[in-house]
Amino acid sequence: QHSLFSVFSKFGPLYSVRAHRNAAVAGPGYYAIIKFYSAGDASRAQRACNGQRLFQKSPLKVCVCTKQKGFQQQVLALNSNKCQELANHYFGFNGWSSRIITLQNVSGFDGGNEELGETLQKRSVKYLCAVEVTLPNHGVRTRGVALGEADIENSEDPLEFVTATRRVQKLAVGKALSSAFQKILLVVLENGKVAVEYDSTQEELTDSLTEEELKGLVQV
Repeated sequence: QHSLFSVFSKFGPLYSVRAHRNAAVAGPGYYAIIKFYSAGDASRAQRACNGQRLFQKSPLKVCVCTKQKGFQQQVLALNSNKCQELANHYFGFNGWSSRIITLQNVSGFDGGNEELGETLQKRSVKYLCAVEVTLPNHGVRTRGVALGEADIENSEDPLEFVTATRRVQKLAVGKALSSAFQKILLVVLENGKVAVEYDSTQEELTDSLTEEELKGLVQV
């Protein structure tokens, strides 16, 4: 997998690289599935690498996968780590920034009921986070709002409570950052330049709120 990554990452950022052993009926050997973020990068890699001896004696056969008819693939949002990886690649480390507008503990705001005289050992920790992503060179600014939640098996254990709280805070921030990036469209041109557009179809009601209104949303 390391050799594959080294070769194909030269054509553009990779989403994933997975190598598998051939099925018994296909004979000895391996095959790999390499996913690019950009279809253009994948096409360039296929044309350059197909039939070449890249890191082994026998030439590689490289094909571009196409979707099968009648097969609908669910489009999932990229996680925050993947979003940051893409941002660093196309904009540079100093070409974008993010900041947390608010990170609030909203545990207990769901109106959960506890029967009289009964102590519950299991409780839930919830944090609501709002994040802003800014691309100063492109004049684009987006927000993302998300909820992080986790159950605590033993609420009497202080260490478990602190550990769960930190985990939920990190989860909420990551989900909010991912949500903010979903509103950014990257258009990679043939000359390598990148154009950025704001995807208004992903707008949420919270995008129209001021920072003070957003911070006071839960408190109200």
